[in-house]
Amino acid sequence: MNILLLGAGGREHALAWKMAASPLTDRLYCAPGNAGIAQEAQNVAVDPGDHAAVIDFCQQNAIDFVVVGPEAPLVAGIVDDLEAAGIKAFGPSKAAARLEGSKGFAKDLCQANAIPTAAYERFNVAAPAKDYVRKKGAPIVVKADGLAAGKGVVVAETMAQAEDAVDLLLGGGLGAAGAEIVIEEFLSGEEASFFALCDGENAIPLAAAQDHKRAFDNDQGPNTGGMGAYSPAPLMTPEMTGRTMNEIVMPTLRAMRALGAPYKGVLFAGLMLTPQGPKLIEYNVRFGDPECQVLMLRLMSDLVPALLAARDGVLKNFDLRWYPQSALTVVMAAKGYPGHYATGSVIRGLEEAAAIEGVEIFHAGTKEEGGKILSHGGRVLDVCGVGKNVAEAQAKAYAAVDKIDWPEGFCRRDIGRRAIERESKSA
Repeated sequence: MNILLLGAGGREHALAWKMAASPLTDRLYCAPGNAGIAQEAQNVAVDPGDHAAVIDFCQQNAIDFVVVGPEAPLVAGIVDDLEAAGIKAFGPSKAAARLEGSKGFAKDLCQANAIPTAAYERFNVAAPAKDYVRKKGAPIVVKADGLAAGKGVVVAETMAQAEDAVDLLLGGGLGAAGAEIVIEEFLSGEEASFFALCDGENAIPLAAAQDHKRAFDNDQGPNTGGMGAYSPAPLMTPEMTGRTMNEIVMPTLRAMRALGAPYKGVLFAGLMLTPQGPKLIEYNVRFGDPECQVLMLRLMSDLVPALLAARDGVLKNFDLRWYPQSALTVVMAAKGYPGHYATGSVIRGLEEAAAIEGVEIFHAGTKEEGGKILSHGGRVLDVCGVGKNVAEAQAKAYAAVDKIDWPEGFCRRDIGRRAIERESKSA
């Protein structure tokens, strides 16, 4: 098969790495790709947001299957346009992608179908939103309704922070994404990232992971797109996985089918594991980043047939196998991220770092120029380790980080800390 992958980040590098290893893959292209993806696929200068250009490329290059990495093209209806042109594509339709494209839509769906989630209200005017905040008190969560590249959620610990967030979002601070907001109760517990492969009617759970959203050690600093992740997530026991499928994922699939928008693709449920059980924080309609990186390292099965089965509606009797080892990824980001940061600095030592046994490095925001690897984004590298447990995977990842010579970058030094504490207690 000739396959086109859309995207340019660490998630896409991990997907390209896994798909390139499939015997079903003849030619693999990535639009637009990055310096790391170029090792697995042929990068092409096509904008995933330009649907006509994507379709033209597919027709010119006999593309059999398109895999969509990021959320923006999905929410914009790229899968609908590809399928209408007779090109198979992996990912939800525009109508189904509303689960991520509109936080309010997803919350209303949960409420209508008794799917456990935080209590909430929707607002598009500041005054009643602030009244609601005052009535509920802090801590409280304020979210932009639309896509905001991981920057549309404020966990307000004080009333002043909540009111500032209302003013920022409804005042146009995130553009159209914040024209409407969702304000919801603060859930306490531990978060987990849960993924299910869906074919419109059936779903199979993938391995779970835990992400680290805050920029700095000990969960300090601003929220980011993710500073590291590990898998498996110890709290996602078989019982918790079963409850998540039965109480959250399957009711969502039934509800979407009833709306005439059957959900096909990967469904990413951000969960809060509470004393009452799993509750949905929010849905994403694609693989997580950086969770995808640790999932691909642990996936024993061929990825390509699984993606095709989801698209073709034949997941019912499908099964996936996973390596028992743990995988952990550390995100190296440009100093200043998630705020203002510079690009174009030289990154050295990647070959030495990648030579460590059990280490894989995925590029998230890089470009090659004159034989050198340069930073080209906020999150720049995903340095991954695989080991018999999270502690060993972490040790390998940080050993590789220490061999990378990039003074303009930074990373957290405590990825996987909670899981390692659990491991040491159970040893």
